[in-house]
Amino acid sequence: MGLKAGIDIGSNTAKAAVMDNGRLLGTHVVATGYNAEAVGRRVFEELLASLGLAAADVERVIATGYGRKSVTIADKTVTELMCHATGARFLDPSIRSLIDIGGQDSKAIVMDEAGRMKNFTMNDKCAAGTGRFLEVMARAMEADLNEFGALSLKAEKPAKISSICTVFAESEVISLISRGETRENIIAGIHEAIASRVAAMAARIGIRAPLMMTGGVSQNVGVVHALEKATGLPIIVSPRAQLAGAIGAALL
Repeated sequence: MGLKAGIDIGSNTAKAAVMDNGRLLGTHVVATGYNAEAVGRRVFEELLASLGLAAADVERVIATGYGRKSVTIADKTVTELMCHATGARFLDPSIRSLIDIGGQDSKAIVMDEAGRMKNFTMNDKCAAGTGRFLEVMARAMEADLNEFGALSLKAEKPAKISSICTVFAESEVISLISRGETRENIIAGIHEAIASRVAAMAARIGIRAPLMMTGGVSQNVGVVHALEKATGLPIIVSPRAQLAGAIGAALL
């Protein structure tokens, strides 16, 4: 059949996509867990089963993401930067810039009119500016991370969180809680803190509109809103934003 598959192993979720001559046949997402090799095989096999396909129907498998080298069923590995850029352009061919916030890192990419990467930057040494930062803050607040986006939009005045270090920011959040600050204001402040760091990183490479956001954190409407304020640009979020890496891998 000549089908191509992409597998994206992130720190929190594993994604798979199957393409047929540039047409997206299907996608699948599962929690990563501790065994990247096993989850790569699982997300691939479950997607094939849902499509009524067998592994023999797939001509080539490309792996990406932080756990890509553990995917033994892959024919090749490709960096997340290339895959997210390619996948994002598939989702919206008009985009010229991309911000991807995942569980363990964040990146910004600028593309030319043909969709080729012109420049990029990454934050992969610190939890600030990543999904991990949000997870730590949710635990400090004893809150459900899935509620963060909606709650932050109800804030009257976002709390000021000055530290860019996750450990110190957590202490600031605990102090704000003890002073009786509202949950909505604290969460909005957390979103502004992550947006400020990512926007500063993205500004160094000259991001421009149209701008898309990919990665799991793109599902948090509060972070998207804060990033729009911090960058001064409207942000496009596709319903398949979390799958951009896997789609790009399949296309490549």
